[in-house]
Amino acid sequence: MLVTFSSVGFGYGNNLIFSDVAFAVNEGERVGLVGDNGAGKTTLIKLMLGKLLPDSGEVIKKNGVRIGYLEQNGGYESGNTVYAEMLAVFKEDIDAVDRLTRLNAELAGCEYGGKDYKVLSAKIEALEKFVASRDSYNVDVKIKTVLNGMGFEDFYDRVIDTMSGGEKTRLRLARLLLENPDLLVLDEPTNHLDVKTLYWLEDYLAAFKGAVFVVSHDRYFLDRTVTKIIEIENKRLSSYNGNYSKYKILKAERYERALKEYEKQQEEIKKLQTYVDKNIVRATTAKSAQSRVKQLERMDVLEKPYLPPRPPKFNFTYSQQPAKEVLTISNLNLEIGGKSLIVGGQLQILRGEKVAILGENGAGKSTLLRAIVGGNNPAITLGRYAKIAYYDQEMANLNGENTVQAELWERHVSYTLTEVRSSLARCGLSAEDVDKKVSSLSGGERAKLALCVFENACGNILILDEPTNHLDLPARESLEEALKNFDGTVVFVSHDRYFISAVAERVVEIEDAALKSYEGGYEGYKLKKAEAAERVRLEEEDKRRKEAEDERARTYRSKKDRAAEAIARAELKAVEAEIGALEAVEAELNARLTDPEVMGDYKKLNEVIVGLDENRRRLEELYERYGQLIN
Repeated sequence: MLVTFSSVGFGYGNNLIFSDVAFAVNEGERVGLVGDNGAGKTTLIKLMLGKLLPDSGEVIKKNGVRIGYLEQNGGYESGNTVYAEMLAVFKEDIDAVDRLTRLNAELAGCEYGGKDYKVLSAKIEALEKFVASRDSYNVDVKIKTVLNGMGFEDFYDRVIDTMSGGEKTRLRLARLLLENPDLLVLDEPTNHLDVKTLYWLEDYLAAFKGAVFVVSHDRYFLDRTVTKIIEIENKRLSSYNGNYSKYKILKAERYERALKEYEKQQEEIKKLQTYVDKNIVRATTAKSAQSRVKQLERMDVLEKPYLPPRPPKFNFTYSQQPAKEVLTISNLNLEIGGKSLIVGGQLQILRGEKVAILGENGAGKSTLLRAIVGGNNPAITLGRYAKIAYYDQEMANLNGENTVQAELWERHVSYTLTEVRSSLARCGLSAEDVDKKVSSLSGGERAKLALCVFENACGNILILDEPTNHLDLPARESLEEALKNFDGTVVFVSHDRYFISAVAERVVEIEDAALKSYEGGYEGYKLKKAEAAERVRLEEEDKRRKEAEDERARTYRSKKDRAAEAIARAELKAVEAEIGALEAVEAELNARLTDPEVMGDYKKLNEVIVGLDENRRRLEELYERYGQLIN
């Protein structure tokens, strides 16, 4: 076990957060932590890390356990470049490889078998084992695999201090993955990831050898990455084996069982008490009544199963129906900071359609929504009677100095106080919240207020930019249901794939600066993307096969060709041998020309000269043939 919570209780002053918490995180385990906003998820993580101490019980950690923690929206300050910062993770590996290189150089200068040679050999052997166990030679591969997967393939030389908050959080996660801790603790890791990166991260975590403890509102992510769900509810902790979808089923079944047991016991208590009340004063039945009193006293009374508060109830309406063609985009060009986001974009959205806008981070999704809402781009045309309601993920339209009540009432002065408070309550804001300043609200409370303002705008075209950010799971599910039931038009950007799958009937992806439309909702989109990826794979495979065939055709030799080559090789060998022999003869004849005996005898001299001429003529023939054979 890496971390064990034993009967842990914790609170802030008189505010009890949870009590009697008991669970363990084992090696290699995948655990998801869920609970409403404010239930104590981050507090539990801080207790796990030792940043807080429990009021009761104890948190036990395995000696030497290495825990990597990704804080939600955590900062990352560094003057280093992205690649240099990741390289720092592997300092021990880099130093080991450098030292191994130096030791090998020293070994080369030692006398073989000597004392220094043996000492260095032992050091090198130990160091080689260390390097091999850590795969230290592949540092560059490891870094590039994670950086590219996390969307930083074009950011290697970017200085970290110049990056956005979301990019820094994403980079912090990349570094944690490279640090390879025993336990990876992730608090909302999917907040700043696009869909492509989410899939990569899920696959990476599937192969990760350490344990994972994750807090997330991303149901799709939980389904793909965890095998146990721990829930904090009503200041207590419950554990369920399985992923998020399994947890939902098991929780409902557990509640039904507990309720039946509770109701059965209550019925028995009522029956016993009724008998006691009727018979305790009668002499003839007093004894039996007293027996039932003792039975009631001995009974271990069950607590009524906790029923969580009702989630927000959103309801989107409008007063006037728009024309059939509510939104037309024709030859749209969008750019930001000199970078082209969309070139010649074409799109038409009809009344009642529900469309998800997808794309990688920086592709221009939010920019496109703002261009639609802005209403001043000639390439974007709204249909007649179209009325837009816009939900901004930054919630910049909220006035921090207003109270919650005033924020809604100032926009709808004709509402009564009851109508204002009822609307806020439906959206999950309590009577205690209405007098709070907007600036003092938590992220989840601000999101609910922004959705309440958005709902009361009564648009027939709902434009939403990351509406599930900051919402807990019950609120997300309520928003999904409301948007599915809305008969107007919905256009939204989200990285929550569960939400996309539940709401979208069509997906429009910004890819290669174009707007690409996919019918059949999120599942249809995934299918088409998978088919496209398979086509690319098959095309590349076909290309490689053709290149291999061309290479084989280029280098192919028939039996006749091989026989001719064998003959040529044999001839070449014979020619080389004859050239060698004739060159030796030429050297011998040249030597005889300087012999006084030959020079004094005309007949002998003439024989040598004739021999040289014949020898040279034959050599010229052989040289020419040799040149033909080697070419």
